[in-house]
Amino acid sequence: MTSPSASEVVDQRERELAVKVEDLWVRFRSTREKTPTLKKTLAHMRKRRKSNISVEALRGVSFEVPVGEVFGVIGLNGAGKSTLFRTIAGILPPTEGRVTVWGRVTPLLSLGVGFNRELTGRDNIRLGGLAAGLDPEYVDAHYDTIEAFADIGDAIDSPMRTYSSGMFGRVAFAVAAHLDPEVLLVDEALSAGDASFRHKCMDKIKELCEGHCTVMLVSHGLQVVKQLADRCLWLERGLVRLEGGSDEVVAAYLADTDEAADAVAMEDV
Repeated sequence: MTSPSASEVVDQRERELAVKVEDLWVRFRSTREKTPTLKKTLAHMRKRRKSNISVEALRGVSFEVPVGEVFGVIGLNGAGKSTLFRTIAGILPPTEGRVTVWGRVTPLLSLGVGFNRELTGRDNIRLGGLAAGLDPEYVDAHYDTIEAFADIGDAIDSPMRTYSSGMFGRVAFAVAAHLDPEVLLVDEALSAGDASFRHKCMDKIKELCEGHCTVMLVSHGLQVVKQLADRCLWLERGLVRLEGGSDEVVAAYLADTDEAADAVAMEDV
């Protein structure tokens, strides 16, 4: 019996992955005004000195996500969670390192992104499908299912600029989850809806994973992460603080940030 070569073993393992992030760095450059002395302020009222600063949003982040897994990402505001998701989605380029994704990425990164607020919800459902590169016939065939899942009634025929954040969330998630996603990125979208809709979203995510969709989830509602995610990544100031089972990582995060009694962090949905 012939043993597989090392390259064949690597290829097989990578075919089982949906996302692979290797030593990822993302830096942003911005300017900061220097505070002048009173004398210089009076002498140069119209001139302000600025200095260039570099912000390291992600610093050497590495992890792998297998096909069909729900992978949570947690951390305080400014930890680099949204930057990570935007890099995986191809919106931001890595400064260093590499991101490899097997499959079509469907990003649900913030409410209303990709929607034309002057168009109706009905029009935006079709627009979202076409923007994802799907055939118009496929989108039309799934339209009724998407509308029923969003469940916003007659508002589906109103311009989306009139929608509440909850209505935006319903339509955005319904479009992303029903148009054949392979890698679904969900950044805080579940926080916009009411409890019953969040339960429906969680059931849909479980259904998608049974069909070999991979879901990456950012949420400050840590109970959602514990209930849905198989594994979890804790980011802190752009660094990986801990990776492991979601129960273990969430417990360590709460102990470190002293949020164990925080009803918001452990929102029961």
